[in-house]
Amino acid sequence: MNEFKPGLEGIVAVQTEIAEPDREGGSLRYRGVDIEELVGHVPYEKVWGLLVDDDLNSTMPDPEPHEPPALTGNAPSDLQTETARLSGLWKLGKLNEISDEQAREDLGRLSAQMMSIVARSARLADGHEDPVPDEVVARGETAAEKFLLRWRGEADPRHVKAIDTYWICTAEHGLNASTFTARVVASTGADCGAALSAAVGALSGPLHGGAPAYVKPMLEEVAEMGDPERWVREALAAGKLIMGFGHRVYRAEDPRSRILKRTAKELGSPQVGIAEELEHAALAALQERHPERVLATNVEYYAAIVLGVAEIPPPLAPAMFACSRVAGWSAHILEQKRTGRLFRPSAVYVGPAERSLASV
Repeated sequence: MNEFKPGLEGIVAVQTEIAEPDREGGSLRYRGVDIEELVGHVPYEKVWGLLVDDDLNSTMPDPEPHEPPALTGNAPSDLQTETARLSGLWKLGKLNEISDEQAREDLGRLSAQMMSIVARSARLADGHEDPVPDEVVARGETAAEKFLLRWRGEADPRHVKAIDTYWICTAEHGLNASTFTARVVASTGADCGAALSAAVGALSGPLHGGAPAYVKPMLEEVAEMGDPERWVREALAAGKLIMGFGHRVYRAEDPRSRILKRTAKELGSPQVGIAEELEHAALAALQERHPERVLATNVEYYAAIVLGVAEIPPPLAPAMFACSRVAGWSAHILEQKRTGRLFRPSAVYVGPAERSLASV
């Protein structure tokens, strides 16, 4: 019980009914349903209902009227700040003092509003200070379409499909850093806004969810050189990290990468060709260097290309990831609330032995 595992690697901290990443089989199932069956068949907002309520007929609500008071155009920062602000504005109750039904209602309101915050922040970053009228946004039929209408005032069907597919593929993935953060905060009895805002903070780090922002510039660099194999050799020789390869969960192909690659082809992304060339070169080189490890293409690689189809600027990628992950975070916050257990891991002290003040 006292064995130290850096980063809690391999430590089982929770039992969950929400998602099952199949390490060996290259599959991902939301409450038992393979994401291959969801993409293209049900929109993201219903996947939110599946994850949170185990019910595809349950749907994430539309955001209620709200004007965020202090947006900056930096969507990840705006999202964290404004989500925390909603706790006070809406007078959200503490998780250990409210019913499961009230917590579910709070999470639905917050999830919808978080998407609205990102869209509004992105619009401001594009130089538009005027919000899109509500009647224009209301024309959208899905959460992805309404998101684009709130951001740009229009919604290209290709862009809608790209975002909806990306959001479904990345809606939930077990006990990753941001989800664990959400559960730790929820375990203290904090309100739903605090738990979701903390999760956004964890997601803002480039080691978790930020890779798509680096993939697109990498592909542009490879295309400019015109020789993917040479680029890989030089990158590895220089100790550079090739973004989008390897995953700490999957020992087979990342199923999300497979779906996103197919979607990128269906949508006619001009970057698919160079991406496939770099993928082949990188996988061969990595396998030669690390024959003992499986280093397949992960979700971030083709996510960057699908987001590129929707003309999502790389700095917005972490906020887009947060929009997708509100479903998984909400489900985990509810599941943690029902356990009634506070997280309190132990630490192994490795500092100086007992000593006097004078010796210091």
